[in-house]
Amino acid sequence: MEAEEILRLDREHVWHPYTAVSSGAPVHAVRRAEGVRLTLADGRELVDGMSSWWAAIHGYNHPRLNQAIRDQLDAMAHVMFGGLTHEPAVRLSRTLAEMTGLGRVFLADSGSVAVEVAIKMAVQYGVATGRGSKLLTVRGGYHGDTFGAMSVCDPVNGMHHLFSGVLPKHVFAPLPPAWHGSEAAHDAGYLDELDALVTAHAHELAAIIVEPVVQGAGGMRFYHPIYLRRLRELADEHGILLIADEIATGFGRTGEMFGCDHAGIRPDIMCVGKALTGGYMTLAATLCTDEVAEAIGVLMHGPTYMGNPLATAVAGASLRLLSDRPWRDEVKRIEAGLLDGLADAARMPGVKDVRVLGAIGVIETDEPVDVPKIQDIVMGRGVWLRPFGRLIYAMPPYACEPGDIERITDAMTAAAAAL
Repeated sequence: MEAEEILRLDREHVWHPYTAVSSGAPVHAVRRAEGVRLTLADGRELVDGMSSWWAAIHGYNHPRLNQAIRDQLDAMAHVMFGGLTHEPAVRLSRTLAEMTGLGRVFLADSGSVAVEVAIKMAVQYGVATGRGSKLLTVRGGYHGDTFGAMSVCDPVNGMHHLFSGVLPKHVFAPLPPAWHGSEAAHDAGYLDELDALVTAHAHELAAIIVEPVVQGAGGMRFYHPIYLRRLRELADEHGILLIADEIATGFGRTGEMFGCDHAGIRPDIMCVGKALTGGYMTLAATLCTDEVAEAIGVLMHGPTYMGNPLATAVAGASLRLLSDRPWRDEVKRIEAGLLDGLADAARMPGVKDVRVLGAIGVIETDEPVDVPKIQDIVMGRGVWLRPFGRLIYAMPPYACEPGDIERITDAMTAAAAAL
């Protein structure tokens, strides 16, 4: 099918995420993905600075991941997980348990579903132990687009204000103070606010839920690990569960294997997704302690494609690949390249802030960006990015070479210069 025909049919039938069907927003047909590059149907080649929404950490078309799917396909593509089990799911669950210290693994379809399952776990645990059913979180967060997940996203500045009238009402702490990774300072007053809020609502809370250290799609903000550490302490003091949404931060993105590692804590429940399969297939997981699982008993959730053999096989291969590659060195190298390459943007008019942590680079602007205009600029420099709101940001694959990171930062800086 020719590129023009693909795009014509796309305009007629496809509804893209966060886009009105009548918007006329440009889309670009992809013919191939290889390494860290996307080849468009018109022949242009772009370095993917987004890792396909932060998932393709190893890059594309990796031979080990391809082979894992081929091998599994010859055995079985799918089998129901109710009353049945299979080796790829069992091996993956054991690996995740060993990586996190959380003994029970519930396999889900996507990140949003993993958060839904975490909320159900917390509520059922609260009922079983005589606690409340509300959640406490912080403003500026994003946890997914399904209804339970939306209820703990930022209620004012998030993407889901249209649904505020039908969402459960939870407890929101103020926005955590911003943190640049090189800074050691923190705000003692904010710690006092957390203490007071948790204490005041402890009687009605089942859990605290946060994105550890990095708030992703809610604003690409970083906060000091001491606040996460204090939330762990407060949860323990009041008998409340702590849920860590590691969907965006898990598997090395921030420079540690998990965001919680920056604070040296372990949650009671953890959600993982995105990079779990290396960007190959949709899969997520909600992990919890044995204590939580035993208190709950029967968890009232069961996705049809739970534990899909193809997805769990490639996820297992992706985690083995991650353990074999020097991902810490790769992420440090990417971080250094982002810091160096984005330094000039911090002095540009219209730029509010530039921040980098691990393999995450962010230019925050004073005003919302013109997404099609910015994409034209960065694509003209051989880079694929997907800005949103007031953010021009990158989360590159770990497989990027220094020249790839330089190309990404040059494109981001050029976009900021055009504001």
